[in-house]
Amino acid sequence: MAGFLNGRTAVITGSTSGLGLGYARALAAEGCAIMLNGFGEAAEIETLRADLETEYGVTVFYNNADMSVADQVFDMIKDADRRLGKIDILINNAGMQHRAPTESFPIDVWQEMLAVNLTAPFLATQAVLPQMKARDWGRIINTASTNALVASPNVSGYTATKHGILGLTKVVALETIETGVTCNAICPGTVRTNLSEHRIDTFAEQKGVPKEEALADYLKQKQPYHQPMGRFITVEEIAAAAVYLCSDAGAAMRGAAFTVDGGWTAR
Repeated sequence: MAGFLNGRTAVITGSTSGLGLGYARALAAEGCAIMLNGFGEAAEIETLRADLETEYGVTVFYNNADMSVADQVFDMIKDADRRLGKIDILINNAGMQHRAPTESFPIDVWQEMLAVNLTAPFLATQAVLPQMKARDWGRIINTASTNALVASPNVSGYTATKHGILGLTKVVALETIETGVTCNAICPGTVRTNLSEHRIDTFAEQKGVPKEEALADYLKQKQPYHQPMGRFITVEEIAAAAVYLCSDAGAAMRGAAFTVDGGWTAR
């Protein structure tokens, strides 16, 4: 398919569903070849991979690396380099969430969250930077969060790792400032993805009503601070930010926290 990313390639972690899949669709629509990564049923993922190829006319591969395992992160990058021929774009999107007060936050969950949300993006970035610098072109995009900028109670692990990923973004941006490689973070507000579905399910159970009936109240309890505009942000709205960052128009974006949060951090 014709597009400004024809001939470009991208590795997108956590891209078999939700926001990562939205990134994959948006980049594929511009002609970018894709390496998917994430969890799910093998048959469903293969169908998804094949459908993306058919719909957008680009090459799509899949690697099942677990982002909590360092060696698998390195192996995924090697596999993508071999099968795609190069890696022009890296989107570090895989992430996990857990809610608990700080005093009772499980240490094993804390360690896993550090591995997935922060260490894996560091390792993947470390692995792709040499070839991006050699070609003097590359785009590294980290999915952060509004929790990279502000805090919320009961999400100490998530908030700490997202603050960390924004710090990593800024350092990499400065280290590549005189090259054609850029590094930025996208900071979404409340997007309805798989990561948020369990919270909506829990809220509906607590209210004792069907899930769809609970959605309006779920958003209201996030107002006025978390979701002041009163609706979920769409995956497509977030993915459009990634498309911009990958374009020539986004070349001056360096170390930015690209915030798409429905006004959450405006107050």
